[in-house]
Amino acid sequence: MESKNVNETSNTEIITISRAEYDELMAAKAKNAELAQQNNWLMERLKLNNKKLFGSSSEKTEQEDSDQLCLFNEAEAFADESAPEPEISDVKAHHRKKSESKDRLPEDLEIEIVEHKLSDEELACPQCGHELHVMGKEVVSEQLKIIPAKAILVQNVRYTYSCRNCENNDTSVPVIKAPVPNAVIKGGFATPEAVSYIMTQKYVLDVPLNRMENDFKRRDIHLSRQTMCNWIMKCSEDWLEPIFEKLHEELLHHDVVFADETTIQVLKEPEKKPQSKSYMWLYRTDKYAPRQVALYDYASSRSAKNAQQFLKGFSGYLHCDGYQAYKTLPDDIVLVGCLAHVRRKFDEALNCLTDDQRKSSKAKIGMDYCNRIFEMERSFEELTPEDRLTKRQELVNTVLDEFLSWLNSFNPAKQSHLGRAVEYAQRQLPYVSNYLRDGRLEASNNRAEHLAKSFAVCRKNFLFSNTPRGATASAVTLSVIATAMENGRDPYKYLTYVFREAPNIDLNNEEAFSRLLPWNAPDNTRFAAN
Repeated sequence: MESKNVNETSNTEIITISRAEYDELMAAKAKNAELAQQNNWLMERLKLNNKKLFGSSSEKTEQEDSDQLCLFNEAEAFADESAPEPEISDVKAHHRKKSESKDRLPEDLEIEIVEHKLSDEELACPQCGHELHVMGKEVVSEQLKIIPAKAILVQNVRYTYSCRNCENNDTSVPVIKAPVPNAVIKGGFATPEAVSYIMTQKYVLDVPLNRMENDFKRRDIHLSRQTMCNWIMKCSEDWLEPIFEKLHEELLHHDVVFADETTIQVLKEPEKKPQSKSYMWLYRTDKYAPRQVALYDYASSRSAKNAQQFLKGFSGYLHCDGYQAYKTLPDDIVLVGCLAHVRRKFDEALNCLTDDQRKSSKAKIGMDYCNRIFEMERSFEELTPEDRLTKRQELVNTVLDEFLSWLNSFNPAKQSHLGRAVEYAQRQLPYVSNYLRDGRLEASNNRAEHLAKSFAVCRKNFLFSNTPRGATASAVTLSVIATAMENGRDPYKYLTYVFREAPNIDLNNEEAFSRLLPWNAPDNTRFAAN
């Protein structure tokens, strides 16, 4: 082999530059790296925004997405001409749908009988001409009839009584007047049923007042939205706020609470622009609570003092997201983080990648850790809280430790979506792990988020509140309705009961007032049996 001459000249060119030129070169290199990082982040944002705009949500099933898309063409989307009409079978004293049918009617549904008889001219026998007689009858078919809500003018007629004997024998004649119950609004023409109907339409069925106003007009009932708004606020302040305060006290007595917050726009908020954000804070009990409570609390800001004031006197476990305000609460409140929020961050990072990149990405690994835990939780659903706690400590604890160890094993770019997901998970997992302390606790804060989503649907229809007073009335009304429904009460029936009874009792009488609370309301306010 021919040896290499050590004196041969290398092809490498050595260039000598000044220190200033070197510093300038390194600065340009760092700038290029920064620009590349910013470009990657912007591309991630673009992919994520496109996913949010045009893609399906990872937290929804395919069916749920389909239902949302069918919002405006549901008649066409869900129609199935090949499906048979539901049959109704006879049951003693009532009618009930066959169990295999999805359609079902109440067992105590009022029955209207329509009899089909021959006319007098048709009662002649076609063979001999003699009169026909009834030999039997049969139910040929049964059909559902729906009658739109109707308005009735209620006249309260009070009778006056006197004594005939006193009239004939005495100079003084006593006059006795029959008692008349107090109205739900003194001096007004609203009935408990009318106010309950309007509240239920607005806060349960999400029908804004202007649509109700137009619907009433089509029936020649001219009831302005201003009047309806006044009814809501007056009845909320007079009769529902005392119930709200009692429900608030009940909530603070529990040791497991879920919390969240969402935005609301209030046009005439003092010292704030109409476009500014105000907030609805949401609180509810855990699913094992014998008395369910679900509350909305209106506040002009997202300040930590709102949670501090509302939860004053509470101690126990508080389910919440990663919002910093909750970390200012007293030490006797143990924060329980939300694994669904952790998963959501990794989902966002995953959606910034191409299909090929996703298969081997660290974002997918983070998602898989979250999914493993949620899968375990689904398998524990039927267990008692005690048994669930045991299973969690045996199985979930190990996965959480592995997850945290994996998070600490690498250091992604902080500005990337993966970096943000990792940083968020590192901060929140210690709080998430607190749910392993009690079998009643949950891996996510979805119970509170469901309240927020319900309000968001309602908000899309009425868009904003005009004043803080109106926003407060909405919060109180929503709270009473949501709590009533959580305790198996039909909102219309329950509100009607409250508005009929509350004006005619002493609200300071604890025993009388307690009968107004949802869990103490009479059985006729319950939902129809499922």
